[in-house]
Amino acid sequence: MTSKNIKIKEEDKTAASDYLKKAKDNYSAMAVALNSENFNAVGTLAIQCAISSADAICIYEKGIRSISSDHFDVCDLVSSVTLPEAKEKAGILRKIISKKNLIQYERRNIHRSEADELAKLVTRFHRWICDNIIEL
Repeated sequence: MTSKNIKIKEEDKTAASDYLKKAKDNYSAMAVALNSENFNAVGTLAIQCAISSADAICIYEKGIRSISSDHFDVCDLVSSVTLPEAKEKAGILRKIISKKNLIQYERRNIHRSEADELAKLVTRFHRWICDNIIEL
């Protein structure tokens, strides 16, 4: 696995399609929220899309997903899959997850520029996931 001891749960590989469905639903809702200038919703939906996408690829490739309370641990799992660009995409995921506290727990609202940048990062990550999971 990885050198870090990450709390994981074994999953049947067919569960990847359930997590991918969640990711796709969140991605679609994120796009609607962005079009409606609902930037706080864009942030929340982007985070959820990224995490569900990461779970989907980890289950699909390794039969595991992170159950750690540290959301950055899923980045290490994504980095450890054997797909091309996994380390690069794990870096994108890390950038997305680094916004989680700001988006979901801090007082200030998300600005348009932040929502646009987050949507762009999530699009790159989510498309990579979709391109690498063959429907089960």
